[in-house]
Amino acid sequence: MRTTVITTLAEARDVVKRYGPTTALADGRLTVLPGESHALVGRNGAGKSTLVRILTGLEAPDGGTVRFDGDPAPPLADRDAWRRKVACVYQHPTVVPELTVAENLFINRQPLRRGFISWRRLQSEATELLDTWDVRVDPEARTDDLKVEDRQMVEIARALSFGARFIILDEPTAQLDNREIERLFSRMRALQDSGVTFLFISHHLQEVYEVCQTVTVLRDARWITTAPVAELPRQALVQAMAGEAVAEQEAIAEQAVQERVVDTSPVLLDVRGLSAQAYENVDLSVRRGEVVGLAGSSASGKIELAESFAGLYTPDRGAARLDGDPLPFGDVRAALRSGVGCVPRDRHEQGLVAGMTIGDNATLSVLDRLGRHGFVGTDRKRGVATALIERLDIHTEGPEQPVSDLSGGNAQKVVMARALASDPRLLVLINPTAGVDVKSKESLLARVDSARDDGTAVLVVSDELDDLRRCDRVLVLFHGRVVAEHPAGWRDHELIASIEGVDHG
Repeated sequence: MRTTVITTLAEARDVVKRYGPTTALADGRLTVLPGESHALVGRNGAGKSTLVRILTGLEAPDGGTVRFDGDPAPPLADRDAWRRKVACVYQHPTVVPELTVAENLFINRQPLRRGFISWRRLQSEATELLDTWDVRVDPEARTDDLKVEDRQMVEIARALSFGARFIILDEPTAQLDNREIERLFSRMRALQDSGVTFLFISHHLQEVYEVCQTVTVLRDARWITTAPVAELPRQALVQAMAGEAVAEQEAIAEQAVQERVVDTSPVLLDVRGLSAQAYENVDLSVRRGEVVGLAGSSASGKIELAESFAGLYTPDRGAARLDGDPLPFGDVRAALRSGVGCVPRDRHEQGLVAGMTIGDNATLSVLDRLGRHGFVGTDRKRGVATALIERLDIHTEGPEQPVSDLSGGNAQKVVMARALASDPRLLVLINPTAGVDVKSKESLLARVDSARDDGTAVLVVSDELDDLRRCDRVLVLFHGRVVAEHPAGWRDHELIASIEGVDHG
């Protein structure tokens, strides 16, 4: 009787990586089999990003080995050899937005005819490539006009065109709504059937159970476990990631808000008939010390509505009052002066100034309070920044550390710190826990509870059910209209039915 030996597609063994005195990876291990979706999970700082950089040939390990199909990894300088082995699709697409899909697919390797680009061949080869992998995108479309999920598929197709059959997806669902996520997962399954293997990195553990067959956990720069997903209960997976008992987190996920807002609490935010291109005739109110969630698909208008309160957009009609005063629209500084604090939807593009320190970022919203006549007091700014760092439990060497050094969870805490620094009357949180680890997520959500206790009116816009569980009630938007309201204690299927348009016309 013959025994079939399956050669591992990718393997990292005993990998070590140091950056000066910091050990980013002390014991990195990974074994990925052909045709599977393999999850790589761990809290921020666990070593996932370091392992990915080593697996994609961007950095060499200080110790250990990396192999593909049983053979040693190519030399770092041989980029073509690496492209034939592996590719990584990041949370933020790396396509060139101004170019067409076809131009992005064959960038720097366009087909030539007599020394000039053959545009006809470029189009035909792009069409053939997209058809081969069933990627339904117009090759002549401008990439910037595509949805995020389609830009991701263009990147996957480009990687496959080099011959790679091992694709790393780094937080691919962070900017997608539930329906887009399901479409991505369907495409992943179809590509698996065609012989493509995925390494799937996500902080959302439910996604691991939906799309992956195997999971590897890293914690504190070390390998902890590798197991079939079907044999690892969710609580055991979270405990492996956290290294501590997490029963209380499971309880938090199930509990309703314990302290309800009294109906007699004064209304802080009062919105009547607000309409714009993304939403229509919105009426809502948020009382002092109340947390209201906004749920819906990416096309529901919920984000645009929230961003209007933060001064990013001007509605076409309607009005909003904050604590009795008209809320200014289309002016972020005016909104801030009126008492609005905001955690924007994308901390990289909207939330942080990468070239500045943690202290500078955390205090940007209160510079006018830190000095006189346009001069900022250095000691006073440092004191305020240090207090915010302690308040948010930001893991850092101090206010002077560059914000670019921080993990995703700690970077998001800096954005939250800046929103809270101005002591806002209205706190607008858009995707507040996107792309952060389990522990950072709980810390950020604890700030929501603190804001409630302080009497702040809070709006939470999120696709994460755990974020919305903290709310006193959740409003659901569908095609720009508020179609349902769910008080605390809602069941998952009830809220999802409203979001997906199942329970309304």
